[in-house]
Amino acid sequence: MDDLRDKYLGLIAGATDEPTLEDLRVQAVGKKGEISLKMRELGKMTPEERQTAGPALNALKAEIASALSAKKAALEDVALDERLRGEWLDVTLPGRSRRQGTIHPISQVTEEVTAIFADMGFAVAEGPQIDSDWYNFDALNIPGHHPARAEMDTFYMHRAEGDNRPPHVLRTHTSPVQIRTMEKTGAPIRIIAPGRVYRADYDQTHTPMFHQVEGLAIDRDISMANLKWVLEEFVKAYFEVDDVELRFRASHFPFTEPSAEVDIRCSWEGGTLKVSEGDDWLEILGSGMVHPKVLENAGVNPNDWQGFAFGMGIDRIAMLKYGIPDLRAFFDSDLRWLRNYGFAALDVPTLHGGLS
Repeated sequence: MDDLRDKYLGLIAGATDEPTLEDLRVQAVGKKGEISLKMRELGKMTPEERQTAGPALNALKAEIASALSAKKAALEDVALDERLRGEWLDVTLPGRSRRQGTIHPISQVTEEVTAIFADMGFAVAEGPQIDSDWYNFDALNIPGHHPARAEMDTFYMHRAEGDNRPPHVLRTHTSPVQIRTMEKTGAPIRIIAPGRVYRADYDQTHTPMFHQVEGLAIDRDISMANLKWVLEEFVKAYFEVDDVELRFRASHFPFTEPSAEVDIRCSWEGGTLKVSEGDDWLEILGSGMVHPKVLENAGVNPNDWQGFAFGMGIDRIAMLKYGIPDLRAFFDSDLRWLRNYGFAALDVPTLHGGLS
């Protein structure tokens, strides 16, 4: 016993680091340590021998454990002293500044888009997010059999039994704002309608709630040439390029005739979009000349007035400009994401004039 005691107390006293100390603990009192093996031999002893050896072994085990604990604390103190000597911190320096809040990319891009179109004479119009199917579909020349009117694509408001009011939906686009504004002000008109819209879809590039901005210009002699110029000026200003090449592809939308999908010439380098260069094309919006039936439904005489309309996803163009890979991140990310993609409040142009 005395030999074991002297052996391990000496080794513990001479240990210079924690890994060495841990090895000694295992050798002495670990599952297969020398003292542990000695204690297993108690079962082979006579009762008289156990009365002497048992307390002695327990006392030795406790003494070794106490020495290990004391040495570990001493080594930690030495390590701390070395860190304090080697590291230096001036506690009188001011702390690192961190922005207390940031502008969400959706809010930032909405402000950017609004400012660009305001320079071209477009006012901002708003409308309800819950609207009747007349404003959301019928007034826009969308027939009853159109797929967008199916419950698998559109959120319909619940109606209690006996409630015979017209069906209402969470708007699927901001086009109802165009109808309501034409009803209210007539023509001529030049507006954009930004806001939330809702569709029953969810994946990397679709969410049940997202944001759109639609534009409408009505006058006596507006043409597709005016539409092309407006979109070119917008793309140049938004993506901050001096020149841009747009491609108009014939398409079909119930509320415009003729209709066109609009692509921009671009390239992708390392996952980064380069506008106005390269050999690739990227679709960014839909557009066309307002259908005469839509004008009639809004109380505007199509024999006297004509115009164009366009629409694009704010979330989508935010992803393109600022390199955000997943649309769902706009809605389910934490503050670390917002600190990375957010914008300083003092640098954001606002609808109220100047900088916020």
